[in-house]
Amino acid sequence: MTEASQTKIGSGTITTKDGTQIFYKDWGTGQPIVFHHGWPLSSDDWDAQMLFFLSKGYRVIAHDRRGHGRSTQTDIGNEMDTYAADVAALTAHLDLKDAIHVGHSTGGGEVARYVAQYGSGGRVAKAVLIGAVPPIMLKTDANPGGLPIEVFDGFRSAQAANRAQFFRDVPAGPFYGFNRPGAVVSQGIIDNWWRQGMMGGTKAHYDCIKAFSETDFTEDLKKIDVPVLVMHGDDDQIVPIADSALLSIKLLKKGELKVYKGFPHGMATTHADVINADLLAFFKA
Repeated sequence: MTEASQTKIGSGTITTKDGTQIFYKDWGTGQPIVFHHGWPLSSDDWDAQMLFFLSKGYRVIAHDRRGHGRSTQTDIGNEMDTYAADVAALTAHLDLKDAIHVGHSTGGGEVARYVAQYGSGGRVAKAVLIGAVPPIMLKTDANPGGLPIEVFDGFRSAQAANRAQFFRDVPAGPFYGFNRPGAVVSQGIIDNWWRQGMMGGTKAHYDCIKAFSETDFTEDLKKIDVPVLVMHGDDDQIVPIADSALLSIKLLKKGELKVYKGFPHGMATTHADVINADLLAFFKA
């Protein structure tokens, strides 16, 4: 066997049926963990988790959602059904079995839709929703505790007017809780959020606001029959816990809820040591 054939390629792309190229990282061996990032970021948002779980003997995989990061800057397909289909294409390409899927924020919605629609047949062992958008963020008659449409219209207006500034303001303020009194602000974290966001396509990011805010995952959550860990900070200013995790846990057949006092939306970055330890315990249970 040649040296080249023994070496596992650590990143690559797949091409979906509509011609979109999806970038992914694939490191290590062992049970696969697939990480799904939030809006408007990329697989790089999982750096702290990828390194940690690689060192624990897992195979770690993360992709850039279409329109985000190094994937094609799509003008179509920027909605949850296509996001989930893209993940299904990736997991089929990598022939993943017994995988654990971990999603943050928008990525949590992607996990719920993917596991519900494509997770049968031994492909999925467990799932994790971190600061995740399900069941539905938008305030409706059926979801009176949700956020009004004006909040998301504000996101769209700010992005259209000055995406570069908007992508500074979000991480410098509510995303990581850096707007809270006494917060220890990391300029590096803010800059890295901005870097990831600006790599993606503005059309895809604009469309994704509708996808993460208006998609109803109620039926997806009800269909999932693998163990699911729901992790949420009670000071999440982006996805308020009362209308997300506290409702999702009631819909899951095999759900476990962990609430983190004072933790922000981006807690997997700001409190990676705590989150990684709890993830590891759930994976090993």
